[in-house]
Amino acid sequence: MATGQADPVFDRGSAGARGTVPGPGAPLPRIRLGVGPTPLQEAPRLAAALGGPRLLVKRDDLLPLGMGGNKLRKLEYLLGHALAGGADAVVTAGAHTSNHARLTAAACARLGLEAHLVLRAPDGRPPLQGNLLLDHLFGARVHLAPAEPASAAVAAIGAVADDLRAAGRCAYAFPVGGSVGRGALGYVHAVEELLTQCAERGAQPTAVFTATGSGGTHAGLLLGRRVCAQGWRAVGVLVGGDEPDAFAAETLAILRAGEGLLGFGPAQPEAWGFAPPPPPLPTPAAGEARAALAAAGGELLAGYVGAGYGDITPGVREALALTARTEGLVLDPVYTGKAMAGLIGEIRAGRLGPRDTVVFLHTGGLPGLFSRAADVLQGAGAG
Repeated sequence: MATGQADPVFDRGSAGARGTVPGPGAPLPRIRLGVGPTPLQEAPRLAAALGGPRLLVKRDDLLPLGMGGNKLRKLEYLLGHALAGGADAVVTAGAHTSNHARLTAAACARLGLEAHLVLRAPDGRPPLQGNLLLDHLFGARVHLAPAEPASAAVAAIGAVADDLRAAGRCAYAFPVGGSVGRGALGYVHAVEELLTQCAERGAQPTAVFTATGSGGTHAGLLLGRRVCAQGWRAVGVLVGGDEPDAFAAETLAILRAGEGLLGFGPAQPEAWGFAPPPPPLPTPAAGEARAALAAAGGELLAGYVGAGYGDITPGVREALALTARTEGLVLDPVYTGKAMAGLIGEIRAGRLGPRDTVVFLHTGGLPGLFSRAADVLQGAGAG
């Protein structure tokens, strides 16, 4: 059994029996993975080029483990919970290019947990590069699954976890992105950091922009916004599909679960972890989930996905080139590139202006850039 000794700071709380789940109101164990205040940087040349608001960039791409990225904040609570319940194996999923999978593998390597990654691939033999290369380098057990339907990954996580348990292992499972209420708690700390950093700069954000795929980071920002009594909007730019109602419902479910854990709302049944995967969410009525998300301070931007997840649109190419050539700041083509394209679109539409202060959350993902060179530079005037 892993003990958490790979990192000297482990807030275990009151760990229960092996494989048990603490009830509502129980301590929330957290394993420290080196997550601390990440830099908040001004982007004045980019702001000037766009003629828009003051721009600040929160650099979660610089988190120190496994080449960095936002998922480490979630993993501190998910893997803390796993260790507190005696887990010796972890199961999660993502695309074969997944940043979440890469960071799960890195964190498990550090903690002595066995990582099992269910990775969706468009064919049976994806190239061993980028995040997939790092998954293997970190020693993860990779289970390839068909790319479609995406829902098959949920069943595959459950099947792998069941096989491990049948073999006498104590397996802890969580979905794509670590996007559950417990994982969202990590972004309460990010909001606390951000408020301190903004106060030091005399900045008062009117909006915080992030890419949103599985909804966990967006929900975490909203949770932090509530805990810290903030008035800015948390804007999520859709990167995996243009279905705002469905994504809003998923984000709200994560937010409500996080509120329950912190006592800001009714306690929710613990999904995932040592429990079986939950059933799919019911389809919300048109506009209902988005209205509830708006009431919580959240907004989802559609129209930037292109042909689907991973598609590099002209807007993404422009965002990558403009950000790199004005600030020396590198974005990735799947998440932060689309989030920046959404921010640029909002400025050009006049919905953000010089009186606004916008924080752009850089969630990482850089290993995915280097396998897409031809697509990224197409029409970008490289040379």
